[in-house]
Amino acid sequence: MPVSNLAYARAISPTVRLLLCLIFLVLPAFAASAAMNIQEVKSDKGITAWLVEDYTVPIVTMRFVFDGGASQDPAGKEGTANLMAGLFDEGAGDLDSDAFQIKLDDVGAEMSFEETRDGFYGTMRMLAEKRDDALGLLKMAIEEPRFDPAPVERIRAQIISGIEANARNPETIAQAKWRKVLYGNHPYANPENGTKESVAAIGQDDLRAFHKAMFGRDGLHVAVVGAIDAETLKRKLDEIFGGLPEKRQLRPLADVDLKLGQTIEVNYDQPQTSLQWAFPGVARDAPDFYAAALLNEILGGQAYTSRLYQEVREKRGLAYGVSSSLVDRRYSTLLTVGTATRSDRAAETLKIVRDVVQRLASEGPTDQELAAVKKNLIGAYAINNLDSSSSIANTLVELQLDKLGIDYIQRRAAYINGVTLDEVKAVAKKLLTVDPAILVVGPALTTGGKG
Repeated sequence: MPVSNLAYARAISPTVRLLLCLIFLVLPAFAASAAMNIQEVKSDKGITAWLVEDYTVPIVTMRFVFDGGASQDPAGKEGTANLMAGLFDEGAGDLDSDAFQIKLDDVGAEMSFEETRDGFYGTMRMLAEKRDDALGLLKMAIEEPRFDPAPVERIRAQIISGIEANARNPETIAQAKWRKVLYGNHPYANPENGTKESVAAIGQDDLRAFHKAMFGRDGLHVAVVGAIDAETLKRKLDEIFGGLPEKRQLRPLADVDLKLGQTIEVNYDQPQTSLQWAFPGVARDAPDFYAAALLNEILGGQAYTSRLYQEVREKRGLAYGVSSSLVDRRYSTLLTVGTATRSDRAAETLKIVRDVVQRLASEGPTDQELAAVKKNLIGAYAINNLDSSSSIANTLVELQLDKLGIDYIQRRAAYINGVTLDEVKAVAKKLLTVDPAILVVGPALTTGGKG
């Protein structure tokens, strides 16, 4: 379990856990409803949340994010955001770690925090009848985390233990080299968990300073789903977040100058070789984003029917799975491909992937392929993104981060259907004719096929 997700493992009483599980079983029917109404709620202090009211079950889910994340870790103290994420339920206000956990259990709530490269996320799920008490604990955690010495050292020890356990793992070593090749000196090249040395160097004052810099109202995005009305939520937003500084104190970061066109081999004597490719990507707000999204589905995003799956898995049995994805971060974008194969067939697999990419770049997809992926992207959205209160809240937060508008879900199908075959062909040439970065982890290649 990642240390940044330690809060997910906190035990709650068996009765409450059973009730929550039973509640979540009935949520998919609500989530998939086409009649889902998203309200924008703005508090007196200017905090905005998107709300989906539903009283089918007595539960409230809140999801929020502060812009920033691990990319804001201080130099030499990488892993600060990750360490901080494990400490918000380890005492706050006048409650030490044990007292806070008892209170959280008493109110029947689940609270978790996690960092990503570009954001610091929090989630709380609570029973509606205990809502005020649960949100009071969330307010304390957000505004007054204690960062007491004992919990800090315990969580630090767990992180360092994980770093040491992975220190000789070929994939961990390879990914560190891969990030360095792609991102150079940008913070994206740093490990999110930090290093033994950097984690050991993080003090309580560093955590307090990082919390103060990261948690500001101007970088906050909130989504709430469940048994709460707009007027009540409006008050609660100010109660929970209103005491935070109005402005964050983040350092500016430049966009990444990606270092593609390189092949990196990390040689280990093992029976399987893992392979990764990195091509340029497309930003979420770019005019050709939807064309790129459809291209990705045709290349390797669509399970079982993508070109890579058909050529690598179905026709030749070279790998159990192969896929591609668009990676859109605040300071860089990528289109990546990944697979793993028998080491004696790694060069062959490299060649097959290259051939699939080159053919798609030169010829583009067919009308039939484009129609099929459009249908799937439109039809699968509710299943993949709106199948529970948690997934709805998460989706609404991400829509806010991407500045897509509160009515995006209604407009999305039109954007996808509006993409033409020529637009997908154009973005295929734009992205896939670039010489990619390639990572090979396994025995040294004995034949060609790196291109």
